[in-house]
Amino acid sequence: MTHESTAVGLASAYSNATTASGDWWRDAVIYQVYVRSFADSDGDGIGDLRGVRSRLPHLARLGVDAVWLTPFYVSPQADGGYDVADYRAVDPLFGDLADADELVRAAHGLGLRVIVDVVPNHTSEQHPWFRAALAGEPGARERYLFRRGRGADGSLPPNDWESIFGGPAWTRVADGEWYLHLFAPEQPDLDWTHPEVTAEFDSVLRFWLDLGVDGFRIDVAHGMVKADGLPDIGRGAQATLIGTEPLPFFDQDGVHEIHRAWRRLLDSYEGQRIGVAEAWAPSSERLALYVRPDELHQAFNFRFLNCPWDPEAMRTVIDESLSATTAVGAPTTWVLSNHDVVRHVTRYGGGAQGLARARAAAMLMLSLPGSAYLYQGEELGLPEVTDLPPESRQDPAFRRGRRPQIPVGAPTPHPTVIAPRDGEPPAPEAQGQTRPQAEAGIGPQAQAGPAHEANDPARPEAGSGGGPEARVYCGPQVENGAGHGPDPQTAPEAEGQDGLRDGCRVPIPWDGSEPPYGFGPSGSWLPQPPAWAGLSVAAQTGDPHSTLELYRAALELRRAMPGLGAPGAGPSPDPRGMRWLPSPDGVLLFTRPGFACTLNTRPDPVELPAPGRPVLSSAPVETDGRTVRLPPDSCTWWAF
Repeated sequence: MTHESTAVGLASAYSNATTASGDWWRDAVIYQVYVRSFADSDGDGIGDLRGVRSRLPHLARLGVDAVWLTPFYVSPQADGGYDVADYRAVDPLFGDLADADELVRAAHGLGLRVIVDVVPNHTSEQHPWFRAALAGEPGARERYLFRRGRGADGSLPPNDWESIFGGPAWTRVADGEWYLHLFAPEQPDLDWTHPEVTAEFDSVLRFWLDLGVDGFRIDVAHGMVKADGLPDIGRGAQATLIGTEPLPFFDQDGVHEIHRAWRRLLDSYEGQRIGVAEAWAPSSERLALYVRPDELHQAFNFRFLNCPWDPEAMRTVIDESLSATTAVGAPTTWVLSNHDVVRHVTRYGGGAQGLARARAAAMLMLSLPGSAYLYQGEELGLPEVTDLPPESRQDPAFRRGRRPQIPVGAPTPHPTVIAPRDGEPPAPEAQGQTRPQAEAGIGPQAQAGPAHEANDPARPEAGSGGGPEARVYCGPQVENGAGHGPDPQTAPEAEGQDGLRDGCRVPIPWDGSEPPYGFGPSGSWLPQPPAWAGLSVAAQTGDPHSTLELYRAALELRRAMPGLGAPGAGPSPDPRGMRWLPSPDGVLLFTRPGFACTLNTRPDPVELPAPGRPVLSSAPVETDGRTVRLPPDSCTWWAF
C-alpha cells in the first residue's frame, strides 16, 4: 500500500515540553529572512521591513517559532548591511525605526519571536568612530586595530593575515599606518580590548532588547579577539583553514568573556532572550564552548550544512555534534542553507534528484534533537539561480578589485567604484577557496560571513485535523526553472555560482505567473527565473505533493509528537533517547521515543522491516505493515 494524503492540522502549537517550560530556544525552528529579498512594500525592488511584516502570516502558518532578520541598520551596503554605520537606526532603504517596532509587535501577536543580527567584529568605514580615526581625532584609532607597517619604510602590511574575501587583511592610509579588516576594506575591525567598544555594544544590545527583540544572531562571534602580538600565520589560502585549524584571528579564548558578559545582560531581561553564535571552530568540542551554561544559547552547526550526501558522513556529524553540545548541557542546531551558501537543492545535484535529496535532508534535520534553522525559500524547494547576468550580480567576490589608499582627514565617499583586476572576475583560488570547494559552493569563504557588496546599483545613492497519526505524502515537483548551467561569462568551469552568493539571494516568489511573483509592486533587485511561477507560495499551497506542504506537515508533526524536539538538558550519552538501529548500506535508521526516522541515500529502492506506521514521507512509501520499500533519496517518519 502506498501512503499519500493531505497535510492538514495535526496538533496545536507549543505542545513540546521544552516550549511549555520556557526554554523555547532548545527545540525552536527559526526562519531566516534575508530582508532585501523577502518582500518589497514600496516598489523600489528591494525588500523592506514593511514587506516582511506583511508576510508574517505565511511564517505563522508554516509553523516556525521565530524569525531571524538580517541587518537593516544604517549602512553604505558595502556588505549587504554587515557594514554598519549606525547600530541604533534603520536604513531608509528598509524603512524606519517605527517600522521595526511595528514588525516586532506584529510578530509577537502571531506567536513569533524576533531575532536580529548584531555585527560586533567590525563597523562600516562610514561609522563616526572610523571617520574620526581617519580625520586624526586624538584616541580615535585606539578603537580599531591600526598598526605601523613592516619594512624600512613601513610599506609592508603588519603581518601576513589575509582577508576572507581575498587579498591582504590590511589597508594603508595616507600617513603610513595600516588598519585591519578581516573582511572587506570597508569593514575595519574593532579592538575589543578598548573599554569604549565594550560599553558601546552593551548599549546597542539594550537598545534593541528594550524595543522588544527576543535575541541576537552574533555575526563573526568567534572573531572579536585576536592573538597577542598579531602573529604571522606563515602560509596562504587562510580562508580554507577556517573551521579546520587554529588561527590567530579566530576562536581565541578571549571571546568567551565577551559572550559571558552578554549572557548576563540577556538574562537580566524577561522572556528568555537568546544569543546565537555564528562561530567557526576547529572542532565540535571547541564550538561547544560557545554554548556553555554561562555563555550563548546556540551556535550554528556548519558541519551539518557542509556534510555530503553520504550516510556515514551524516551519522558522524550528527553523533559528534550531539556529543559535544550535550556535554555542556546545550542543544545542537541544524541548518542546510543560508544567505552565504549555494542552496541545498543545487548542492545535492540540482533538478529532480537535488530536490528529492533536499526534501529528505530537511526531514532528517527536523527529526534530530535540538533547534533547526530554515532559510527563506527552502520551504518552496527553491534552487540556486545559476544564470544571473553579470551586470545584475552584486557579490563583491565577483567584482573584487584594487582599492586606493585612504587619505587621512578626508574619508573616502562611499561607494568607491573600482574596476576588477585585469577586467576579469577572480578565480576561486584567489578568494581562499580550492576549486572543488568553489564548485560545490561550500568553501569557508562562502560561509564565514556575507561578502562585501560595494557599488550596489539597487541602492539609491549608487545608481488541517488528522491527528498525529495522519499519513502524509508530499511529493516533489519537477523542475526548478533556475537556469540549467553555469554562467559561461563568469564561471566556465563550475556549476552554480562558483562559490559566490548572489544565486541564493534572489527574491522569493509569492504568487502570480511572471516576475516579480508578488515580491513587490514592480521588479526585483536580482532577476527571478521565468519558470518560478510553479514554485510560488500560492501555487504550492494546498497541493499535497508540494514542498511547501511537506514543510508545513513536518513542522506540525514536530510539535505534535512528544519524541521530537529538544534534547533533555544536562550531560547524557543518548540525548532524548535517540538510538541508531542496524540498517542496510546507504540507509540511516534511528529512533526517538515513539518515533523512527529512515533516510535512504541510495539511488535505488531499499526493502527493510517497517519500523512502525508511516506518518510523513518525502516520497511515496510502499508498505504492507510488515515490510517497507523505501524510495531512493527519501526520508520517512514513523510512529510506534
